[in-house]
Amino acid sequence: MAHVFVAPHPDDVALSCGGLIASLREIGQNVTILTVYSGGGTADEDGDGARLTPYQGETLGFGTKAIWPVTEAFNRSSIRPDYPPYPDPVATLPPWQATTEGLESTQADADAAAKRFWQRSSWYRRAEIHNVPLGGQPLIDDQPNQGPLMTEEWLDAAAAGELMAARRLEDERYALFAEASIVYLDLPDAVFRGYEGDDELLNLPRSDDPAPVDVLRQEIARLEPQKVYFPLGIGNHVDHQLVRAAGVALLREGRRWVMPGPDFVGTITFYEDFPYTWWNNFTRLEELPDHALASLPRDVSLWPEYADIGDQLERKVTGVSIYRSQLDRLFGGVKPMASAIRRNGRRVAELGGLAGSFAERYWTSVRV
Repeated sequence: MAHVFVAPHPDDVALSCGGLIASLREIGQNVTILTVYSGGGTADEDGDGARLTPYQGETLGFGTKAIWPVTEAFNRSSIRPDYPPYPDPVATLPPWQATTEGLESTQADADAAAKRFWQRSSWYRRAEIHNVPLGGQPLIDDQPNQGPLMTEEWLDAAAAGELMAARRLEDERYALFAEASIVYLDLPDAVFRGYEGDDELLNLPRSDDPAPVDVLRQEIARLEPQKVYFPLGIGNHVDHQLVRAAGVALLREGRRWVMPGPDFVGTITFYEDFPYTWWNNFTRLEELPDHALASLPRDVSLWPEYADIGDQLERKVTGVSIYRSQLDRLFGGVKPMASAIRRNGRRVAELGGLAGSFAERYWTSVRV
């Protein structure tokens, strides 16, 4: 199965769903993190990039569009090339690495297969198994469609103390740690859309700031997941509310007679936003504002499901600890963060009748 976790900001999924993600990856499920509000501000007058106020620096999302592979095995920075071979391939290469003899044998088989394929054609194209360009075509590995973009530049910027660069690197490291793919949509964070101060950031979205329904529908359809997880919007952060609204809007669409789309009922699930759920001691859907789920279709209800993360709790803590730039602001350090995750996990487990363990709670859409 493929699971897509929709995150308003880069650290939201690690904080809220890190235990479930670890459990899913352990049993071989594919996980993609879809981060919505990861964009920064505009360039300043000198063209040197966005100048951030202290408030913006503490509250914004960040990032450039990038896609991490599903597993670390596909991180090409750690894979040696198969051509040209090393001087002593048997002694220096890992067990899975091709030897010269194996490459030659595979190349011969590939050429024979290509000849059979093209035998009825007036021309013939050779099959090349090595990582070299063929027929003037660019190598796919040279195209910027996999892995982090501008990694060296971001590392240099992070070393120089730029906050946005440091946060972006934290998010990429979490994706690698969790063995999840990650897609950034680059929509600007709320602090770059004119929201100023907590009174506006934790209030209703403005009428001229619509939920990103179209772009999320497009990306989710492209990823073809069996499960999609949206934030429940606990805490009322504007970006969380808008992403939740997009999830509810997709539930209202249903199937279409022309070019049928997916029926999202049963596919869409809502997760409880941590640490807001901990700070507010959230227990029931009725504790959300009246407008939160007012647009939910009349024939759709949300039912709680508890993910037992007792065996993944410490992995979740380790994953969240990657976001070091956020820990002091949110929790006051690593140890208070770990304590909050453990205590909230125990609290949620007790709500679900899983006494003695730890849990995360999800609200699954069902048709009634």
